Amino acid sequence: MELSPIIQPILILSGVCVVFGALIALVHSRFRVFEDPRIEAAAELLPGTNCGACGTPGCRAFAESLIAERQQPADCTVMGPAEIEDVAQLLGVEAGEANRRLARLLCAGGNDVAVQTAEYRGFVSCKAAASVAGGGKGCTWGCLGLADCEQACDLDAIHMNSVQLPIVIPDRCTACGDCVDACPKDLFVIMPLEHQLIVQCRSELEGEEAEGLCEVACNGCGKCALDAPEGLIDIVGDLAVIDYTQHGCEATGATKRCPTGAIVWLESAPLENHIENAVDEVSLTTR
Repeated sequence: MELSPIIQPILILSGVCVVFGALIALVHSRFRVFEDPRIEAAAELLPGTNCGACGTPGCRAFAESLIAERQQPADCTVMGPAEIEDVAQLLGVEAGEANRRLARLLCAGGNDVAVQTAEYRGFVSCKAAASVAGGGKGCTWGCLGLADCEQACDLDAIHMNSVQLPIVIPDRCTACGDCVDACPKDLFVIMPLEHQLIVQCRSELEGEEAEGLCEVACNGCGKCALDAPEGLIDIVGDLAVIDYTQHGCEATGATKRCPTGAIVWLESAPLENHIENAVDEVSLTTR
């Protein structure tokens, strides 16, 4: 019996599909990679921000790392204690203890204390301004205040204050490093929360030359190094540098004789500069 011209190609295609389907099933059964179902369950409990602060490319990769016991739930800086405990119970592991980290801005030179030598007019971006004669600020190491860091932060953890300095909201910061990448002046660093003694300056100028461009610049006088425990602070290139591997960081001592206030002690609710209205601005932002 002769098949019609319509039926014949349909049967041929059906046969090809059956053959290839069988081959695919065979290959899948021989070469499939087993995936622990706990990975998907753990990933669903994670925040899904994919910020990378835990050291992995995203939350699913972090879940895989948890299953492989390379990391602990507490390594996620976004989750709170309750969420961390939920993940730990799901996986039957210890929650662990994470050394909380956050972004710090190493500049306190807002437009009220820092000299502006030129007016930048152009695309509103720190990177764009920095490419034009350094941005117009007298201190070429200082914050330009055009909010690249604020725009780069997906977690709404950075806000510009009234003197054009970025304020980091500690409770929202996950130490993802986006602000570090966004700042053309390299003023943001990721630091442990426990590091509360901070030099809020990156200027490499000395004495009156530094102070002439910014009232709160480190002038390299060395008083902080003399007052601090031995080895804690050194003057490198006219700038105070703190060795955080040393012990003995105290609020008093190292900060008490600083003539400009460039070195500060940040309290338990740290802010990134010592401008008087910064606390009010942050509290208003977080209400």
